Amino acid sequence: MIKVDDIHKSFGDAHILKGVSTQFEKGKTNLIIGQSGSGKTVFLKCLLGLFSPDKGNIIYNGKIYSNLSGDQQRNLRQEIGMVFQGSALFDSMTVEENVMFPLDMFTKQSKSEMQDRVDIVLRRVNLIDAHQKYPSEISGGMQKRVAIARAIVMNPKYLFCDEPNSGLDPKTAILIDNLIHEITQEFDITTVINTHDMNSVMEIGEKIIFLKNGYKEWEGSNKEIFKTDNKAVTDFVYSSDLFKKVRQMYLEERN
Repeated sequence: MIKVDDIHKSFGDAHILKGVSTQFEKGKTNLIIGQSGSGKTVFLKCLLGLFSPDKGNIIYNGKIYSNLSGDQQRNLRQEIGMVFQGSALFDSMTVEENVMFPLDMFTKQSKSEMQDRVDIVLRRVNLIDAHQKYPSEISGGMQKRVAIARAIVMNPKYLFCDEPNSGLDPKTAILIDNLIHEITQEFDITTVINTHDMNSVMEIGEKIIFLKNGYKEWEGSNKEIFKTDNKAVTDFVYSSDLFKKVRQMYLEERN
């Protein structure tokens, strides 16, 4: 579990985060949503330790991140997996080499041990015959699955995903959502996803944080978001006619 306690972050005169408090549950897909400029990216970077909050604390399983020593922070970061927006694969490395990279960098495992672990995670993301292919030789959806495999190869306790569906067609985006959700539950990971994808909100949003102008405007589940009367949330989530109709149908079925 990750607890966020009253964090603030400013850059010069720009006050980006304004007292955000929440917690992200273990074994659940926790989503951060909001318009561009709402503070989502800064919030995610604070959670990752890339930015230090000006005020407040980020607490990993009862340990305040800022109170940890340098070695303790480094050890914690090795318990974190990250799926970047553009996958961030190394073009000059094969799929297998990309996934093995964290093991090679941060563990003392033998080559055979690393190979066994790579084989396991590639099977888990349904990439059986792609070991020796390069990123340029596989589809965008396959690249995302490689990025997920690399993120979980060290058995992380925490998984962060920055716009994991960016650039994907709707069908592939749903497959990636389902894969992340399954892995979260299967390995009991605390997963935090920064997203603009409303399909992700509806499908896998077990916990949703909605940021607006640096404040936590709303939080709840994908079921609760259908029923909320918070205008800022409904204007953002149901901005399209399709989602407005879906919400209306949901509410009519409940009445």
